[in-house]
Order: sequence, then structure tokens, then C-alpha cells
Amino acid sequence: MLVVKRPGLNQKGCPRAAFFWWLAAALLPTGSVLAQQANSAPVQGVVAPALPNPAFTPGAIDPAVTPQNLQSTVCVKGYTAKVRPDKKYTNRMKRQQLRQFNYADRNPQNYEQDHLIPLSIGGNPSDPKNLWPQPRAGQWGAEQKNDLEFVVYKMVCNGDISLADAQQRVARNWIEAYQAWVPKHQHYLPKGRRHDAD
Repeated sequence: MLVVKRPGLNQKGCPRAAFFWWLAAALLPTGSVLAQQANSAPVQGVVAPALPNPAFTPGAIDPAVTPQNLQSTVCVKGYTAKVRPDKKYTNRMKRQQLRQFNYADRNPQNYEQDHLIPLSIGGNPSDPKNLWPQPRAGQWGAEQKNDLEFVVYKMVCNGDISLADAQQRVARNWIEAYQAWVPKHQHYLPKGRRHDAD
């Protein structure tokens, strides 16, 4: 019979006690291995990107806005307020997409539920393919996207660019669109934002 030596026990100690000491010693490493695995488990979630994932958010247009009716739709002051979805809808979608996109930071306050193709150039107001939780922080956060939206709206309404070209380029890569248009068209920005544009 196996006898485990322990301080305070002699070799001729109780056989049952020796067995339980052996069993405890055998199980201890297993428990510590499990604890190590739990502590080294990979962190779930991804860092929210500056550009939306095109698999989820490719952009979607509003078929009611066309090149022929620009001056009676998006170029009319107050148009976007009329078509903008209710905050309950966008807040619910923001929380849902934060989970769906597996963002590590799921605090809704750190994001603006953004229309990839802006409402001001005929983006679809409620299609999930045109909505995404855009980070507020970072070099390419919501403020920069808002500047682009204002500039591209002015460009479309002033005939500097076609509606379709504006929609496609913003949907494809809004950061590249910003870099191409905002520095050259700072005069379209509100005065308080002009010095901030790169």
C-alpha cells in the first residue's frame, strides 16, 4: 500500500488518511492548470475600426433621392430632419450591432450611430446596411466623418460632384473621400470647424 509522508504523520499512519493525502495531491495540479487556462483565455471582441466592415455595412441609398430631384429633396434645408429615423430605432440598432460586430468596447456612449452614406446625399435612413456604430474617439472618428458629410453635401448641391459619385466614394472609403475633398473645400465647413480640418 502506498503511504504518503506528511509532516506530523509517521509512515505507519492511517491508510485511509494516506489515500486522501495522495488524492488531494493528485487533484491539485489539475485545478491549477484549469485556473491558468481560465486566466489565459483570449479576450473576446475586436477594436472598433474607423471604417465599417463592408460585409455588414456596404452602404445603401434612398431610392427617393435622384439626380433629378436634388433641389427638392436633400438640398432643401431641414430635409435630413424629416427622414432621420427615431432615436429609439437607432439606439436599439447601435446596441445590437455592437454585439453583432463583436466590438470589445460595447459602451454605446463611445459611438455615434452613423449613416455610412449620409442622409444629406441620399443615404438610406433605416437600412441596417447603411448604419454602423462609429467610434467617437480616434484620428478618424465621428467628428471627421461629420465634416466630410457637410462638405460632400455642399459639393453635391453646388454641382461640384455627381450624386452617384459622391455616394459611391463615401461608401467605398470615407477616409479617402475626406482626404480628397475636405482640405480643398474647407470654405464649405462652418467657420468653427475650418481650422480643424486637415
